[in-house]
Amino acid sequence: MPEGRTHVKEDEERHETRIADALKARPVAARAATAAETVFRLDDVHVYYSRFLALRGVTLDVGKNEITAFIGPSGCGKSTLIRCLNRMNDLIPGARVEGKVEYHDQDLYGDGVDPVEVRRRIGMVFQKPNPFPKSIYENVAFGPRVIGMKPSSMDDLVEQSLRDAAVWDEVKDKLKQNALALSGGQQQRLCIARAIAVSPDVILMDEPCSALDPVSTARIEDLMDELKRDYTIVIVTHNMQQAARVSDRTAFFTAEAAEGTGDRTGLLVEYDRTDAIFTHPSDKRTEDYITGRFG
Repeated sequence: MPEGRTHVKEDEERHETRIADALKARPVAARAATAAETVFRLDDVHVYYSRFLALRGVTLDVGKNEITAFIGPSGCGKSTLIRCLNRMNDLIPGARVEGKVEYHDQDLYGDGVDPVEVRRRIGMVFQKPNPFPKSIYENVAFGPRVIGMKPSSMDDLVEQSLRDAAVWDEVKDKLKQNALALSGGQQQRLCIARAIAVSPDVILMDEPCSALDPVSTARIEDLMDELKRDYTIVIVTHNMQQAARVSDRTAFFTAEAAEGTGDRTGLLVEYDRTDAIFTHPSDKRTEDYITGRFG
């Protein structure tokens, strides 16, 4: 075998080994193929930005108290799709969604549905930590105050949210300090605390660890595993080892270029239990991606 092809083969084998190790490290119960109550049901979803078709024909279900990962190369519509789940795309001029997006059997885009209430029930954590330029305490208390929540004790709500986000012990003595003084990993966990303070049902995470160091990433991953006991989580990630470590189900997306224009439209290739996606994918495009042959 030529030397160049030998190196490629070795790289693929190392890539597969890392993913296999990530799968082995997960608890067996997390990989069990148990049926879950459906939280989201998507049927033939297309997303447009004006005339541009960004994503086409997505059909999948998201189960309750599961972590669902969206993976795939850049430009395949992962972030576009996750933003459909709490109508964040409504804020983009020219964006429109066709097809059906149901949340607990209710049409998210139906007449009379309040997008603000949608975003309360379906919180979001973004790629880059974005705490408000306020104190740590006020970052967490802000959401409950804005939506008119009346907890018996705001102090207790703030503490519990920070505890649930695994950051209380690191900030409990500096709650009045500016949140921007925290490290990147602490800021991201604060943003998670801010999201769960309004008692959501679902937490969406759009590449929440891409800007973090390995130690902070590990803490966020451990936190996700704890949070899924109480929340349904959907995560976009470019890190396939991360998807293998934390998710119960994985959806692989790719993009196809339109003839003539070259515009790239995302599409769902395969959706299954995470261990099946990474060990026995049914589509060669999935296999090529997870083994590092493209993407």
